[in-house]
Amino acid sequence: MEHLHALIMAGGTGTRFWPASRRERPKQLLPIAPGSKESLLESTIRRILPMCAEERILVVTGQRLLDATRASLSAFPKVTVVAEPLARNTAPCIGWGTALIARRDPRAIVMALPSDHHVKDEAAFRAAVERAAGSAEAGPVTTLGIQPNRPETGFGHIEASDEVSPGVRRAVRFVEKPTRERAEEYMQSGRYFWNSGMFFYRASVMLEAIAVHLPELAKGIARIETAAQRGPDAEDAETRAVFPTLPNISIDYGVMEKLELIHVVPAEFGWSDVGSWQAAWELGSPDAAGNVADAGAVLVDASGNLVRDLSSRKRRAIALVGVRDLCIIETDDALLVVPRERAQEVRKVVEELERRGAEDKL
Repeated sequence: MEHLHALIMAGGTGTRFWPASRRERPKQLLPIAPGSKESLLESTIRRILPMCAEERILVVTGQRLLDATRASLSAFPKVTVVAEPLARNTAPCIGWGTALIARRDPRAIVMALPSDHHVKDEAAFRAAVERAAGSAEAGPVTTLGIQPNRPETGFGHIEASDEVSPGVRRAVRFVEKPTRERAEEYMQSGRYFWNSGMFFYRASVMLEAIAVHLPELAKGIARIETAAQRGPDAEDAETRAVFPTLPNISIDYGVMEKLELIHVVPAEFGWSDVGSWQAAWELGSPDAAGNVADAGAVLVDASGNLVRDLSSRKRRAIALVGVRDLCIIETDDALLVVPRERAQEVRKVVEELERRGAEDKL
């Protein structure tokens, strides 16, 4: 599809992956996937290249991450990287990025993708993307719905009705993270899918939807577009002036939940949002006792543990005796030990370090 463009959202902080993820090198710039030397962002770009050339890929990151993000993408020299002056959630990111793409190609079909997901079956992923892009080309904003393989309380869900075309269903509603009981009901019904956070749309359709449902965002984008006609310096100055005034809201709340027509493509391709160290354990290759550990780890009567030595010199032996279901992560200046079931709470460590003013650990 010659008008297919990618907008990759890469401004996240990844606090649940502390101590590996830091302010200057967050999760998306790290090789989190077991056995991979690619960062999550590099993997995101590589798997879409068969259908979207580098020059049609736009990465949107934060100002403090601009240099690091560009440096991490040296293998993709034609990819464009731009920085938001201030993080304002996904609606401003998608709105601004879509306007930049539409300026290049008014007929653009955009796939808006998170930068920090893992995909196991890339061929199946690309097949789902092609179907979603085809649906979006016909007009409706389209999303990928992940076929659930377990009751899940950590993801939003999408309820879908019958097929409107082969492999494409009409979305009935977006549902917030459910209780355990409700998640079990959703899975049994066969009508609910995990919200992947991947959206496909005509650039013109999305910008029109933003104008209707988020008019203040639309006005801010229009100011930037008008300034761009006066040259790069004027555009940059206006972008820095506009961003603090934009609504801090997600694209889900701001637009998607308000649209009358959305399509969803149910898909199954070994997807993970890599949301915590628990997810890193799930993606690993466990030993007979369920441990996912670096080769140098010593494990005695231990099971279900994740052990990652991310220090630069790897000078210390990490030994576990008689413990179960822990995440143990070592870096040059920090050591994290947390039960796997509480891995989502690692962000609280970052909050406490911020309270203490421990900038060197953030």
